[in-house]
Amino acid sequence: MKQLTRSRNNRKLAGVIGGISEKFNINANLARVIFVIALIPTGFFPLVLIYLLLIFVLPNEV
Repeated sequence: MKQLTRSRNNRKLAGVIGGISEKFNINANLARVIFVIALIPTGFFPLVLIYLLLIFVLPNEV
């Protein structure tokens, strides 16, 4: 099973969503759209905080 890492090839900011999309074999653009849509009802703060945390926790793809 593939480990969750930040993507080196499929990145827009830090590669977090690209890495998640590669792990779960979904389209990265679809995952990004879902993330942006989910930002609105959550009030930005929780998802942005999780994203920033994952930047520092997830290792880069080898």
